[in-house]
Amino acid sequence: MNTNRTLEDAIYIENVSEIKRILERNPNLIDEVDSSGIAMPFLAAKTGNIDIIKYIVEYSRASMNIYDNNHNGMLHYAAMSGNVNSCRYLVERVGLSPTEGNNNLLTPYEIAHQNRFFELEQYFKSVVGADLKDCYHNPVRTGFFPDPSVVRVGEDYYMVNSSFIYYPCIPVSHSRDLIHWKIIGYAITNPDWANIDELSGGRGYWAPDISYYQGRYYITATYRMNDDGTVYRKQIVVSSEHPEGPYSKPAIIDEDGIDPSIFNDDDGKRYMLLNRGARIFELSSDATRQISKATMLYYGDNKRAPEGPHLLKKDGYYYLFEAEGGTGPGHRITVSRSRELMGIYEPCPYNPIMRQNDESAIIQRCGHGKPVQTQNGQWYMVYLCGRKIGAGYSILGRETALDPITWTADGWPIVNNLDGPSALQIKPDLPQDIENAEDEYNDDFRNSYLGCDWCFPRVPEMDGIVLANSYVKIKGSRYDLNSIYAKNVLLRRQQHFRFNVEAKMRIPVLQPGQDCGLTCYYDENTFLKFGVFRPSDGDNMVVRVVEVIGDEVISHEEIDVNAKERHIFFRIETNYLTRVFLYSYDEKNYEKLTVLNNVYYLCDEGLSAGKRFTGAMVGMYAHAGNTTSDRGVYGYAGKADLPMYAEFDYFNYKPVE
Repeated sequence: MNTNRTLEDAIYIENVSEIKRILERNPNLIDEVDSSGIAMPFLAAKTGNIDIIKYIVEYSRASMNIYDNNHNGMLHYAAMSGNVNSCRYLVERVGLSPTEGNNNLLTPYEIAHQNRFFELEQYFKSVVGADLKDCYHNPVRTGFFPDPSVVRVGEDYYMVNSSFIYYPCIPVSHSRDLIHWKIIGYAITNPDWANIDELSGGRGYWAPDISYYQGRYYITATYRMNDDGTVYRKQIVVSSEHPEGPYSKPAIIDEDGIDPSIFNDDDGKRYMLLNRGARIFELSSDATRQISKATMLYYGDNKRAPEGPHLLKKDGYYYLFEAEGGTGPGHRITVSRSRELMGIYEPCPYNPIMRQNDESAIIQRCGHGKPVQTQNGQWYMVYLCGRKIGAGYSILGRETALDPITWTADGWPIVNNLDGPSALQIKPDLPQDIENAEDEYNDDFRNSYLGCDWCFPRVPEMDGIVLANSYVKIKGSRYDLNSIYAKNVLLRRQQHFRFNVEAKMRIPVLQPGQDCGLTCYYDENTFLKFGVFRPSDGDNMVVRVVEVIGDEVISHEEIDVNAKERHIFFRIETNYLTRVFLYSYDEKNYEKLTVLNNVYYLCDEGLSAGKRFTGAMVGMYAHAGNTTSDRGVYGYAGKADLPMYAEFDYFNYKPVE
């Protein structure tokens, strides 16, 4: 038996004297792992033996900032034992937190709860200051919801997020508790006002801001054009008496920059802020015109990529919040202040007031925040974050997180006590809004309209989506998904690392070169298709999976469609970057077609091409092709006014806990 095995055995049988003897002879053995890859300190913590844990902490060479491959730390393992004294020691003497999350955002507090360690759960409750049912997880808005801005009007909260080239443009979400959100409308719903049809992925509407002024809601955003002209960026402003809209035709502000926000001062004057740093200029009373030149207020504390400026006036100070450090791991929120709007801004001595300092934690790149005060006087920061998996892939895109703001004795705001983003946090003291503010995951298309969770890459055709007889009919696009001119692609955000999609489609009659079905989509450069295909050189229709990764097209194994059936059922089982594709004809007996083990290309980091700022989507498509003469403009054999349609009876998105 080797020496390392002897240490492992000594830990398992909880022989303290033997552990001491072994480590005194060879201190480096504390860094070894067992056959499952678990480090010796974690095995010791899992015993719950306070004497062993104290010795490991105080006399061995082990560090207490180590984690396993799932980002479980010493307190996670100690919590598995249920031993209160050991966990108390690690919390009170080592300084470990019962709310620190692993890669699944599971905390020691929740481990105690799940294992019914009631005494330990009560201890953690006393440390945290709240029962688990009174806590929430970050992010509060999962999936593609970047660049959040929030405003409170009375007891209601409204949030906007970037939409880029997706239509309708700029989602508006509602909440009563800052935790549960639901899309209620969009800032731009008139297709003639969207102006996104010619834009490549990642352009479009960036970093919107929502504010309220004299009975109207105002949304401003950057309109980011392609890189083929001399002007790349303009600002738009829309307004409405109702938060869900409809909003006015976008007013154009011809000032270069990104991340606009509107600040209304006490004297009634209105201003817009933009990067770089924080530049400010006065707006007309209706916020549709720029009436002064832009002036720099303050460049920023970090001096790198300062953007996302927001102003807050409180207790005689103008507080200027900025996002800095770039949108990668160095992203952060800083603050400065001045007694005068156009005065000299003093940076906060506690900057950055929000940043992730743990490079191995699941929640990363935290920044672009805006403060909001509740009706009960509490302050919170709503900010963006990203969760990376595998080799650093953020398949869900940039998400929205929430943490409390406290004000120091010298009048500075700090977020989450400067501890970075929380995995588990105490809920705001607000009425819980669970029933009326949840995302809609399933759709049987029985309504006469699509739910607000559906969107399109660019504007669909007027007759591109038809709801009739409990089906959604998607008109076949002349262009395939690898073109910015692809139309009528119906998508929803991927909001979970693990989920299943199930859909029922009427088996179509396809012409050569046509296909339709489900898609897992990032942009026109990277996506996959799972559906029914009619090969250009074939007579039979087949079920197939096709991956498109830049210029690479990969077709996987296929099977002939059973021509005797009327419907086909699709299922995609997702586990992080793995996709399993199954089909059925009776909705009960599914056959596995293909397994893809690494769909990295559905992530921001999946391809170096263009602007990749969004997140993975999933939905339905139909490709009719651009054939000639007797097949008409949509490739349907016969008259040109008889386009090809894909018809879906339902589409269900089911998170897997």
